[in-house]
Amino acid sequence: MSSFKLYSDGSSRGNPGPAGVGVVIKDPHGVILKEVSLAIGPSTNNVAEYLALVVGLTEALLLGIDDLKVFLDSELLVKQVKGEYKTKKEHLKPLLVNIKYLLNNFKSIEFNHILREKNKEADKLAYSATESKDVLF
Repeated sequence: MSSFKLYSDGSSRGNPGPAGVGVVIKDPHGVILKEVSLAIGPSTNNVAEYLALVVGLTEALLLGIDDLKVFLDSELLVKQVKGEYKTKKEHLKPLLVNIKYLLNNFKSIEFNHILREKNKEADKLAYSATESKDVLF
């Protein structure tokens, strides 16, 4: 059986600037189960990418998903989550701890770097969130 799929992306207009996260969760047949477009206030693109993953993993768990393939267009984030690169920025370390905690709740999880063009749905949701006046934080 195929896995559920999570696509997440963070966006910041300016670095830092108005930021948002976008998440798309699909079932094994490609049907969209959940979309999230969430403004997070002024932030950097890196923070937005991390928060998008936190939101995506949380939403997957809330849907009862425990077998997940994650697709990100941030190669850096994929390598940091996999432990191939260290996370040196102090402000990102608590977010990585949160991600690692969430990962413990999955039976199977796989991270994949994809080109930005293959992450258009999450990218569009993240970008539209940067224009929102309803901010999470």
